[in-house]
Amino acid sequence: MKNSELSIVIPTLNERDALPALLDDLARQQGLAPQIIVADGGSADDTVDRALAAGVNVVVGPPGRGRQMNHGAQQASAPWLLFLHADSRLGDPQMLYCALQALQTDSNAVAGHFGLRFMREHDGGDLHYRYMEAKSRLNRLYTTNGDQGLLLARTHFEDLGGFDTRLPFLEDQRMLARLRERGPVITLPGSLRTSARRFEVEGRMKRYVLMAIIMAMHVEGVDAFFERAPDVYRQQAHSTRLLLTPYFRLLRRLMRELGPRRSLLHWVGVGRFILGESWQPCYLLDVRRYGQAAAGKHPALDCHDRYLAPLLHHRPMAIATALAAFLVVMGPMTAWYRWRERGALKPPDK
Repeated sequence: MKNSELSIVIPTLNERDALPALLDDLARQQGLAPQIIVADGGSADDTVDRALAAGVNVVVGPPGRGRQMNHGAQQASAPWLLFLHADSRLGDPQMLYCALQALQTDSNAVAGHFGLRFMREHDGGDLHYRYMEAKSRLNRLYTTNGDQGLLLARTHFEDLGGFDTRLPFLEDQRMLARLRERGPVITLPGSLRTSARRFEVEGRMKRYVLMAIIMAMHVEGVDAFFERAPDVYRQQAHSTRLLLTPYFRLLRRLMRELGPRRSLLHWVGVGRFILGESWQPCYLLDVRRYGQAAAGKHPALDCHDRYLAPLLHHRPMAIATALAAFLVVMGPMTAWYRWRERGALKPPDK
């Protein structure tokens, strides 16, 4: 394997605390000497100075993770590209060498990602983190995100026109969807370590609820949700207490603006999305019983796929699920979080 085969692109924005640790990990990698490109979005701290001091390439441009990664990829000279978040950590010094070999030797795969391992500062939530880690090793729809890294041939990246930046969110999901049209996306050997700060500060359940709302709005193409909730992608290092009530208020306003017919169609779409995720409770049972080994041994998940899924994926079930979701989200869930967050909320917009 030639040393020049891999270019690594790292988008940054005020990452002075996280970036040096990742660059140290990359400097310790064995078996290859990748080109490292830090694509900065105009940091107000000394992120750029620290990257330059580490001897890596730096490009500076307008903010926006997709735009930054495209900008960085334009400077890449290697035939393989790896996109990493600045708060990622690599433990194994041969991790990238083995990952690149795995992708190069799989003639069918078009891209690869790593599984996650959360770095935690507080005890508690063991099952939650085991489940998130195990799920990150699957290749099911919506289980792969940018924080798991993305390794692919530069030819695939260029053929697809890079990351889609028409909307400033979920560029990783849109890229993965287009890659999967070309062939399999595989799980690479090794695990990327990432901070659990977002879950620890915002609250595990709250963050999971918001993630579900984000994906439902993305799948249904409700772009107004993201345009009017720009802080939905707050940087992990800047995570603070998460308040869900403003997002429920926004959903109500959007329903009024869309009108009954369009809102109904979107809710039926949300019902289909929920049914598409019906495998997750079954997989949770497997993780609870087998731990990390559930990624390779999952009888409850297999039972779901073989017997339960064919019974669920019908329009009447989607309508029933949509009605149940509407009643729960707009009723007790909204009321519960409004009561829990009452002391921290601003007056609703008029």
